[in-house]
Amino acid sequence: MNAPASSSPAEALRSSLAHLLDGLPPKQAAQAVERLIAHYRGATPTDAPILRDRADVAAYAAYRMPATFEAVHAALEAFAEAAADWTPGSHTDVGGGTGAATWAAAATWSGERRVTVLDWAEPALALGRELAAGHPALREARWQRARIGAALTLDPTDLVTVSYVLNELTAADRAALVDAAASAAQAVVIVEPGTPDGYARVIEARDRLVAAGFHIAAPCPHSAACPIVPGTDWCHFSARVSRSSLHRQVKGGSLPYEDEKFAYVAATRIPVTPAPSRVVRRPQIRKGQVLLDLCESDEQLRRTTVTKRHGDLYKAARDADWGDPWPPPVE
Repeated sequence: MNAPASSSPAEALRSSLAHLLDGLPPKQAAQAVERLIAHYRGATPTDAPILRDRADVAAYAAYRMPATFEAVHAALEAFAEAAADWTPGSHTDVGGGTGAATWAAAATWSGERRVTVLDWAEPALALGRELAAGHPALREARWQRARIGAALTLDPTDLVTVSYVLNELTAADRAALVDAAASAAQAVVIVEPGTPDGYARVIEARDRLVAAGFHIAAPCPHSAACPIVPGTDWCHFSARVSRSSLHRQVKGGSLPYEDEKFAYVAATRIPVTPAPSRVVRRPQIRKGQVLLDLCESDEQLRRTTVTKRHGDLYKAARDADWGDPWPPPVE
């Protein structure tokens, strides 16, 4: 599954995933994905691995890894912008399964680092190890089976990622996991689905990280309480994902892409410079003006109108995207 040495992590991952379903009947792959989606959408946490065998893992990795990669990569890029002089020398991906977050970290920071992926599903770890052969920075990664819950202990590490995991845990296990990450790491990045429940889990984790002495690097421009009134709205973002043939089999439709909605928090003990404000809704482009909904450093949500008379700022507003810092950083 090796990709050309010149490939970017995203290209190498796509190349590796393209081989996953060879020999697996399309109908079987689609059925596996449908069953796993139904399980993941359930509200009951589980204490057993959801990914049972290679067929499950191959189908779900081909279907979900690209979306997880893009969401985590977006979160890590926002963190890297706030901590421009910092590069992690080690990375632990908790509940990482087939390792999408490790690929996202490799796409964010160049060079090699000590990488450990922890998960309770041995088939996922085995396939993740196989896929990692497609990228030089991941070939020496350690894939370790671990029960993700209150009993988990983490070795000291620079970066901990926890992506699409908290929904699988009880409230007590979620709290224990966040506390363990805060004790072990210099930086913690948590990504959840961009739903009201996913946002609520992110806020719960954010509050625990701040209480542990962490500073919020992204997406928030401050470490104070989220200004959204609980139950009235939720903070989430969107990442564009190329759709594979398996996506089209399972979901139907003809578009070559889909948008992955996600919520996240990136927090750290190192000095950071958060964005002055963050675009928290898709910008609305009108004739001669752009409407930007911003979360600002004074702990408020505000709508700002940028018009042609603002000159270069207006051009920047027309190019602004959901999730971007505002005003855009000076190159």
